[in-house]
Amino acid sequence: MQLIESIPAMKEVSHRLQSAGSLGFVPTMGYLHEGHLSLVDTSVKENPHTVASIFVNPAQFGKNEDLSTYPRDLERDLKHLQARGVDYVFYPQASDIYPEDYGTWVDVDKLGDLHCGKSRPGHFRGVTTIVLKLVNIIMPGFMYMGAKDFQQLVILQKMLQDLNLDTQIVPCPIVREDDGLAMSSRNTYLDKDERKRALCLSQALAHSQQLFKDGVRDSRQLIKAAAEIINKAGGQIDYIECVHPQSLLPVEVAEADTRMLMAVYIGRTRLIDNAPMA
Repeated sequence: MQLIESIPAMKEVSHRLQSAGSLGFVPTMGYLHEGHLSLVDTSVKENPHTVASIFVNPAQFGKNEDLSTYPRDLERDLKHLQARGVDYVFYPQASDIYPEDYGTWVDVDKLGDLHCGKSRPGHFRGVTTIVLKLVNIIMPGFMYMGAKDFQQLVILQKMLQDLNLDTQIVPCPIVREDDGLAMSSRNTYLDKDERKRALCLSQALAHSQQLFKDGVRDSRQLIKAAAEIINKAGGQIDYIECVHPQSLLPVEVAEADTRMLMAVYIGRTRLIDNAPMA
């Protein structure tokens, strides 16, 4: 496995890899867990070569968010990636990605203004910009992304489609702890009590799915039931919505592919989760 830190060096390697068949790519912000590594495993299985990136993207953090405290452990990450068969790790510096005179940004209209976009203004502009830059540098045939960040997944699919890029996103299932908590680097912020209370997100989703199975189709009723579980656990709800899986717009009547999205504060930690109704 080779660590590459410069953009020109990564481009040179990427051009060379194009002739070797499909190139898989897993973008990350590091501090890897089994959710990330499951994406790596799928890419390694499906492509002759896999590139993973590690870059804590300052452009997707707001002024009062956790950029300075976001967990980092490069040495640990590299060991994990090497053990899982990654060929190259792209580890650029922020000053190279966003030089002093940088001034070009990517916005996906409408989709980026909903849900997490309301709560975190500018967040998705930062996400789409860095992913476009990484795709242009690495030129993968396939990019592997988890469904936990469902809104992000839909937005990036729309961006790649609108800009006629050849990279295809391969959506991968949410990976959960044994007790149901969706894996996230931010789970490390939770103390013992908060970690226990954080289970309310997956429990609320499971309860809503059961209600749907029992015949409930009114989104307001499904959302109310989920909110009751979260409130009982002491979670502070940012939003809970039942949305169309492509437009991400709220729906009044839930269907099997309707996605329940939620963002909840447990203590000071903001967690997201989602699930289809069936």
